Amino acid sequence: MSHPLNAVQHEAVRYLDGPCLVLAGAGSGKTRVITQKIAYLLKECGYSARHVVALTFTNKAALEMQERVHKQVSADLTKGLMISTFHSLGVRMLREEALHIGLKPQFSILDSQDALAIIQDIVATTDKGRLRNIQQTISLWKNQLVGADAAARLVKTENEREAATVFASYSATLTAYQAVDFDDLIMLPALLLRTNDDVREKWQNRVRYLLVDEYQDTNVCQYELVRQLTGARAMFTAVGDDDQAIYAWRGATIENLAKLQTDYDSLRLIKLEQNYRSSQTILAAANQVIGHNPKAFNKKLWSEHGTGEAISVTAFDDDAQESQSVAMRISAARFEKQSHWRDFAILYRGNHQARIFEQTLRQLNIPYTLSGGQSFFDKTEVRDVMSYLRLIANDNDDPAFIRAVTTPRRGVGQSTLHALGTYAGGRQISLMAATFEEGVSVHIPDRQLEPLRTFATYIQRLQWRAEHEKGEQAGLLLDDLLKTIGYEAYLFDANDERAAQARWQNVLDLRDWLKKKATDADMSLLDLVQHIALVTMLERNEDETPDAVKLSTLHAAKGLEFPHVFLVGVEEGLLPHQGREEDESLDLDVAAQQKIQRIEEERRLMYVGITRAQRSLHLTWCKKRKRAREELVREVSRFVKEMGLNEPNIEVDTHATLSPKDRLGMLKALLQPKK
Repeated sequence: MSHPLNAVQHEAVRYLDGPCLVLAGAGSGKTRVITQKIAYLLKECGYSARHVVALTFTNKAALEMQERVHKQVSADLTKGLMISTFHSLGVRMLREEALHIGLKPQFSILDSQDALAIIQDIVATTDKGRLRNIQQTISLWKNQLVGADAAARLVKTENEREAATVFASYSATLTAYQAVDFDDLIMLPALLLRTNDDVREKWQNRVRYLLVDEYQDTNVCQYELVRQLTGARAMFTAVGDDDQAIYAWRGATIENLAKLQTDYDSLRLIKLEQNYRSSQTILAAANQVIGHNPKAFNKKLWSEHGTGEAISVTAFDDDAQESQSVAMRISAARFEKQSHWRDFAILYRGNHQARIFEQTLRQLNIPYTLSGGQSFFDKTEVRDVMSYLRLIANDNDDPAFIRAVTTPRRGVGQSTLHALGTYAGGRQISLMAATFEEGVSVHIPDRQLEPLRTFATYIQRLQWRAEHEKGEQAGLLLDDLLKTIGYEAYLFDANDERAAQARWQNVLDLRDWLKKKATDADMSLLDLVQHIALVTMLERNEDETPDAVKLSTLHAAKGLEFPHVFLVGVEEGLLPHQGREEDESLDLDVAAQQKIQRIEEERRLMYVGITRAQRSLHLTWCKKRKRAREELVREVSRFVKEMGLNEPNIEVDTHATLSPKDRLGMLKALLQPKK
């Protein structure tokens, strides 16, 4: 942004007399306020960088903040400055304070897939939906600072009762493995600060000023972490927007914004209402929609960008027509407006809606990028094979050991790993190292210990080869590994033939890529593993703005902006999303309240979608939409009616699915000057 700070932004940056809540509407320059405040603290207020911490929710947001701060402040003043995610701060705290909570400093961090595998072993089912529901319930409890014992006392439904039982076993398993999951990275530090006076004082002295971005997305756990870190001094700035709170499903609570007012009597509330992104027409529609929600804080976005283009609403017979028309309109608008492909975004409620738009864009040779798609290196079969390679490269990698020793099955169950983990934790060594110690035989019977040692010995043999063999020989090692562990047979035993073939092909693609890389660059397998780690990191931090149309869910689009936005599938059942069927065991009043809250969150999601648009906004919906083999009749979303648009803006497109000739004709028509 080239404009100077407006009066309200300037107040937010300069206020240092106590706790401060900056209520920042969409496109109001909140990131600029945060980075300018950091610069102000370091350059003009005498704060040492090591005493300033800024927290956000994504690595991308943290990186953007770092880059902006470094443009404003010299390197010598930023040394020790911490701008990170909540989870990165949690990791740092746990590494330093591990012994206070019974962990070794090099504890393992399990990702969601590894954690799900443990839950699957406990429940002994292949029902993925059931397993993910249990995992999500446990996650929500942890986000609310509820442990396994407390959860068992709070259960209200049969599903919760099962989840509480699994929670107890799951927690014991993590302890035995000397491991934590993603939620623990915040819950454990929050509990530690609450209960340990010395540790709390130490971190309060370290964090003299705290800035928190996207405060409306914090959960109970994160709120407690902030409260304990800032203590009685309460020197912090929280930046958030209650109208963009869209993560209740993963534990975020919008009440945290209002709670600040009750917990901190001296809280200064500053509202950023000037929008620097969108036209007044777009903002008026956004204000109208969100006005139907109850308000914790009153604010109204406004802009100096003028009225702008009218918002269009178009109805289609089905999603084939919808995708064809949207693609053609984008193609025409790009030509007409002399724009780039990256100026256009197609936003939708659910990932499943992307498929037909991908097909249509490919047919028309329109480049696109897809947000939220699964990385090749995140596929289960690729991660399985990579766990072996990770362990070969680093035998202290406990999550890799757990995954590799149990995939495929080789007679090592959870009880054996539980005993091994308990022993390793007591000795403060890795699971791999514990396998070979004589003392472990006291805890694990010989018949259970034998497959463990056979596996570990095999890994050691591969480690020697990986260190000494390069190029083509390293490639042969991969062939030997896949053959020895019988991974192909394992896939075909565990999946139907079609799925197994697809997964095995991914494994072969990984193998061939690694073999080629090893041969071309004369790399060892150890070099290759390090190379893959770098590749995956780069993959997740690659340029987000290639010249391509952006396909994205509304959740993934938060924080982004585009000159032209097509918000598709704006119909009842999709936006607002129908949601899960209510648990029959719930009280009727509770169920009704949950439904109201769900609609309010969906309305905030609509608000987020509208406010991604800078210059033009196009809404589309379908009169009929297929679900499985059933064709459902749809109605336009209630949110469209709430936008307060004039009826003449609502169009109906009843074209049949377009042939190539029709497409050309439509494109020509779209390019004709408007009368």
